[in-house]
Amino acid sequence: MKTTLGRRTRILAATTATAGLVLVAGCSSDDGGSGKKTAAGGVELVKAGQLTTCTHLPYPPFQSEIDGKVQGFDVALIDLVAKDLGVKQEILDTPFENFKTGAFLNSGECDLAAAGMTITDERKKNVDFSDPYFEATQAVLVDKKSGISSFADLKGKKVGAQAQTTGEDYAKSKGLDPVSFESSDAVLNGLRTGQVEAVVIDYPVVQGWLKDKANAAAFEVAEQVNTGEQYGVTVKKGNDKLREAINKAIKDAKADGTYKKLYEQWIGPYDESAASPSPAA
Repeated sequence: MKTTLGRRTRILAATTATAGLVLVAGCSSDDGGSGKKTAAGGVELVKAGQLTTCTHLPYPPFQSEIDGKVQGFDVALIDLVAKDLGVKQEILDTPFENFKTGAFLNSGECDLAAAGMTITDERKKNVDFSDPYFEATQAVLVDKKSGISSFADLKGKKVGAQAQTTGEDYAKSKGLDPVSFESSDAVLNGLRTGQVEAVVIDYPVVQGWLKDKANAAAFEVAEQVNTGEQYGVTVKKGNDKLREAINKAIKDAKADGTYKKLYEQWIGPYDESAASPSPAA
C-alpha cells in the first residue's frame, strides 16, 4: 500500500452499499458538547456519534470517490463496525505515511485506519492491527504488446510501483529500481503513457483496473506473485476494545455471508482463501 506526502487532509462523505445508508461527513458531532464519546461495548471514540476512519485516496476497489461519495470494500467493512457500535462512519483522507507511524491515531484525529494496508512487523511497532481481513498478492501488469510474460522478465526494464508500498519494497528486494508514483492512479497513468513498461502493485487494484474495457484491451497480468501479504485495520496501540469490535465485525461478516457479498461487489469472483486467513499474531 501507498503514500502521498504533504497532501492536506480532507473530510469526505462515505456511503455503504450494504445498508443503503448515506454517511455524510460532518453530520455527526459532539452533540453540542453533551454527547458521549463512548460507543456500544465501552469503545471510546475521538468524536461522539461517529467512527472516524483514516484512509488514503484513491485505492480502488478498497476506497475511492464514486459519484462524490467514498466507497469501496474497506469502507463497507468498516460500516459494519460502525453499525455494531451504533454510530456512523466518517472518512478522513490523509497521507499514507501517517498510517505507518500511527500519527493520526496518536493525535486523536482518527479512531482507526483502513487503507488496504499490509500487516508487517515494522508497522506493528507503531500500531495494533486487527485480525487479517484480506489475502493479497502482487501483480505484474504490462502492455499486451510488451513481450513481458513474468516477473523474471522485468530485469532491465523500467518498472513502476506506488511509493511506500509493499509492492515497491518487493520490487526493490528483487534487485529492481522501480519508478515511484504517489498514487495508484499515477501508477496506471505511468504505464498508459509509456513512462514505465510494467508495474508491480496489489492484485486487487489491478482487478479493479481491468474491469474497465479500455484497460482490459490494452493491458494484461503477466504474473501474480504470492508474497504472503494480509491486510489489516489499525488502531492506536492499546486500543483493545476497538480492535476487538473490528475483529468481531469481520468474523460475523464471514460467517453470515456479508463478506462474500461485499467481495463479489467490489473485488470480483469470490476467492475462498481471502476469507480464511489466520488471526493476527
